[in-house]
Amino acid sequence: MFVERYIDNGKEVRSEAGTAYFGRPGKMRWEYVSPERNLYVVDGKWSWFYVPADHTVTRTRTKESSDWRTPLALLAGEMKVSRICARAEIAKGQQPVQAGGVVLICQLRGSNPSPAASGNAEAENARVLFEVNRETGELARILVTDPGGVQLEFRFANWKFDPRIDATWFRFNPPRGVAIVDGDLAAKSPESRATPPVSLVESSR
Repeated sequence: MFVERYIDNGKEVRSEAGTAYFGRPGKMRWEYVSPERNLYVVDGKWSWFYVPADHTVTRTRTKESSDWRTPLALLAGEMKVSRICARAEIAKGQQPVQAGGVVLICQLRGSNPSPAASGNAEAENARVLFEVNRETGELARILVTDPGGVQLEFRFANWKFDPRIDATWFRFNPPRGVAIVDGDLAAKSPESRATPPVSLVESSR
């Protein structure tokens, strides 16, 4: 189970919830049930964000996606923060939200050195915090803060390992009449998701 929260200036502006499934290699499925039903699928090559109410699905090549859900696919089956962090250390002054948790500040693989070491006030705000359970290593929370102070938080609970999941769950087949557009709209804020797609590439018949 997961909860996804958007926070601006310390105020929650939107919250979404549902169930996420992870599979190897680098595949996942996010089923949103609240406040509306949406679907986000990464099949290893493409990421798909399907909005049934709009009859559209946005697709982006996985390697080109800036959506923060995409790198989480690397955690599938192992729950090792080291898969996406070049360096992780305990975040001083950060309190865990779950009992038994520890908060880490992460330098993403392929990114610049730790923002905190740069001395640049704006860079310090561009950070990623991970909260994991000390005993089990399970991922409990991710908090992403952009230079403007807008935050995106994911909270996870009730992890189940090695469940029986059909491989088709990690593939997306557009329903009849759904328009497929290229882009990375799913990675943007809730408000910008309503932005008209840049290019219509095809539609199911």
